Formats: sequence, C-alpha cells, structure tokens
Amino acid sequence: MTAARARSARSEGSRALILDAAVACLVEDGYAGASTLAVQARAGVSRGRLLHHFPSRAELLVAAAAHLSTTLLAGVERRAAALMADQPPGPERVDRAIDLLWATFHEPPFWAAMELWTAARTDPGLRTALQVEERRLRAAIRRVADGIWGPEVAAAPLYAELCELLFTSMRGVACVYAFADRPAATDPHLALWKRLATRMLFPPG
Repeated sequence: MTAARARSARSEGSRALILDAAVACLVEDGYAGASTLAVQARAGVSRGRLLHHFPSRAELLVAAAAHLSTTLLAGVERRAAALMADQPPGPERVDRAIDLLWATFHEPPFWAAMELWTAARTDPGLRTALQVEERRLRAAIRRVADGIWGPEVAAAPLYAELCELLFTSMRGVACVYAFADRPAATDPHLALWKRLATRMLFPPG
C-alpha cells in the first residue's frame, strides 16, 4: 500500500469512527447531547481530526443522517433478509415479515433519525439539509422492506401502497415507545398490521 493510500484509509477510518459516535450520541443522549465535544470524546479522535472531516455540528449531524441510510440500515437489511430466507412467498410469510418490519423501528438508526427530525422543527438549517437525507432514509427502509418480503410478494399490485401505509403507521406507533414502558413485540397493532397485509397482498379469489 502506498503512503497516499494508507493516509486515505486512515482518514476514512477516522471518519467512520466519528459518524458511528455521532449516531450513538443521538441514540443515547439525544440531539442536545450530540455536541461535537461529546462525539469527539466517544470517537477517541483529536479535535483537529473531527474538524477536518466536519467543520460544524450541522455538517456532522447531517452526515450522520446519511450514515444511517447507507451503512447502519444496510446491516439491518442483511440480517432481515437472512431471517426470511426460509419463508415461503405466500401468506405464511406475512407474520414474520411484519414482526421484522416492526423491529426495524426499534433499531438505533430509527431513534437517531427521530432525534434529528425533532430538532429540525426549530432549526431551519438542519431542516433544509435533512430533506434530502430523509428521502434517502425512506428509500433505505424501503430496501429493507423489499428484502424482507421478497420479489414474489413485492410484485403484488398493492405492495407499494401497503409499504407506505405500514411505514407511516409503524413510525407513528413507534414514537410512543420513547416514553412507553412496554414490550414492542406484544404491541396490539401487530395483529392489525398482519390482517391488513394479508388482505392487501393476498385478496380472496
């Protein structure tokens, strides 16, 4: 490896450490706790190294949002697809698929994104920057859904409408878990989502 490549690899490595730390701060300490100093300490990098990659807090947190959709959710996508690999493409697939989709709304990427979305309400600069990243995050979540359902189910006429309905409904219900002390796996909405998915994907006749 040449000296230039080694420097580039070190730079990319430190950037990834910083972004992982930013997401962890958002999840554990919220937007208010995700200061550049807190991220620097968690990442274990120098102040100069952090500012080299991200000169401002806004740039850091917007990059963290991009990191959510390109790296962290990709891992969720792989795990979910592997768990569905042995499931048939018919109605039997629905229960496990809905359980896995619901679980993605309790992963760190979702809660980090929620912190940013909430902060963007009163931060015009962050709001503008996040508009692009929010679309990318939605696309990444859609890829997770496609991997869970599989190509046969994804070809159903009402699949796109079902995905949009599940996304908005699950996101809204998941927000309650910011303060609700109850197991997500027993949420009463699960049965409703499963019935709805079965009817939309596999209508009688």
